[in-house]
Amino acid sequence: MAKPPKVRWLDEAEEKDYAAARSYLSLLVPSGDLDRLIDALKQAPSGRWRAKDILRATRLPLLGAKQSEEVAEKLEKIRANERLSPVLIVILRPDGVAQIADGYHRTCAAYLAHEDTLVPGRILFI
Repeated sequence: MAKPPKVRWLDEAEEKDYAAARSYLSLLVPSGDLDRLIDALKQAPSGRWRAKDILRATRLPLLGAKQSEEVAEKLEKIRANERLSPVLIVILRPDGVAQIADGYHRTCAAYLAHEDTLVPGRILFI
């Protein structure tokens, strides 16, 4: 049985990741709250979660490489031993459903490498 590829991660999310998170969150929260929310996300606690658990908590489907060019691109980066950015997760209360503010395709690629891949990121409860 072949050993699954190791997924390597950057230590911190990049500014472009926070910009993408801002774009996504602008669909869920009032625009006047976005600056405060992104600042809080940058300071939010770090963690590591299994890729399968992130998908379960967010209630998102697994995208395959044939379904998403971006997932295919992330899988190529994994095979090339390149580092991926950590994910950014926001839990919107009162419903408690996790939202991947940025990193859905990276999470799917990590899952495809191995469902128990630990995915680092920041998590903010609001």
